[in-house]
Amino acid sequence: MSGAEFILETRQLTKEFKGFVAVSQVDLKVRRGSIHALIGPNGAGKTTCFNLLTKFLTPTSGQIIFDGTDITAETPAHIARRGVIRSFQISAVFPHLSVLENVRVALQRKLGTSYHFWKPEASLHTLDAHAIELLRQVDLESYAALPAVELSYGRKRALEIATTLAMDPKLMLLDEPTQGMGLEDVDRIRQLIKKVAASRTVLMVEHNMSVVASIADTITVLQRGATLAEGPYAEVSKNPLVIEAYMGSANVEMKGAHG
Repeated sequence: MSGAEFILETRQLTKEFKGFVAVSQVDLKVRRGSIHALIGPNGAGKTTCFNLLTKFLTPTSGQIIFDGTDITAETPAHIARRGVIRSFQISAVFPHLSVLENVRVALQRKLGTSYHFWKPEASLHTLDAHAIELLRQVDLESYAALPAVELSYGRKRALEIATTLAMDPKLMLLDEPTQGMGLEDVDRIRQLIKKVAASRTVLMVEHNMSVVASIADTITVLQRGATLAEGPYAEVSKNPLVIEAYMGSANVEMKGAHG
């Protein structure tokens, strides 16, 4: 099954809240080894879609297929064990632990909650080499001893990505990875996502169109819970329906981000 072209598919995925349709018959296909962006105006259903994929919400109807297996009825913990990891699921950073300790905690989670529980703390240092390697991947190795609370906002997000990587994801779900960042941090996270995506699949919700334009292989545009358009950025950004959906400043941003 693992050789299939698409690692994740949704079929007619739908979520209703007391008559309000938040996600409407969405057919999503995420190609293995790609960066796939989910975009759309506020209220388009992007976060609801993410919540359905990680089973924080139960679909009203439709199917979710991961790696050839129907996971629609599975629990969030079971889906995480399959390798579908959402950045905040395990990476709410512990502010007063060091950067290294944060990654080590995530590595322990991956090994199972009982692992090392009864052993002296010194035995945890066997995980340090792996933790340092993950910090190296996100350019945080030199901050290993620093309490996480002292990191800049952008570096905290990089640490979240490191703790997500510690869970060994097959599919990484990144929810607004550059939200609230200055230009320098945005660029750092953009490069980081591209780097970590070299050996895995990334599905991201992102508002920053320049980030989407520069790293996403495929873009799905949602509007009012339904798929409005899908394809590479160059194609989607010229779609009249998409331009109309991004009226005003967002429309200007969408055009300006191209190229």
